[in-house]
Amino acid sequence: MAEESSKGVLLAQGGALDGMRWEVNKPLVLGRDATACDVVIPNRQVSRRHARITPTPQGVLLEDLHSKNGTFRNGEPVTSVYLEDGDTVQLAFAQRFLFVVSDATVPLSDVPGGYELLKESNAYALRMNPETRQVWVLGKELIPPLSAAQFRLLWALYRAQGKIVSREDLVRAIWGEEAVGVSKQALDALVRRLRARLAAADPDHSYIVTIRGHGLRLNNKKIGSDD
Repeated sequence: MAEESSKGVLLAQGGALDGMRWEVNKPLVLGRDATACDVVIPNRQVSRRHARITPTPQGVLLEDLHSKNGTFRNGEPVTSVYLEDGDTVQLAFAQRFLFVVSDATVPLSDVPGGYELLKESNAYALRMNPETRQVWVLGKELIPPLSAAQFRLLWALYRAQGKIVSREDLVRAIWGEEAVGVSKQALDALVRRLRARLAAADPDHSYIVTIRGHGLRLNNKKIGSDD
């Protein structure tokens, strides 16, 4: 069967496969059996054929293949579910993956407005790269990396280039178009954690500004500026 165009990328986080990645352009079977699986996880907690990830016209489908120790999306056990950008996939307690959609992994110059961001980014204290999901503040990379939700929040503000982003748009950017029941407190808690990470890197500047009644905006600063 001919391979489809990539519907996303599966990134291994920790475990035996840490740092490895797979394009989701065909069905991928994940498990312990090297003869039957596309992604081989050498851990006894993982079943021989544990889970499958399949690109479909409706999206990327994650299926548990009757594994002994379970397949989890964002910490919740699943039997069959469509993945969203930024979802985590966990097989038993052995291996964790991050799923990112293709649009989130293209270079900055290929996303709407990305060329201007790429051209101007070196002049600013805070810089981001959606292809590698790296963030730098004052020339130093944030280590450990931001969580997937924190990165999506910051990227939504970063792409707006100083314009106000409504809370509703932020919720959709972080939790997806089908996000329902996300409380104000959940977003506020995420904003607080992100502010704390940025403040640890640059305690003299507030990067995220709340515009009451309207939303949030990124207050990036030019290098050498005291504002």
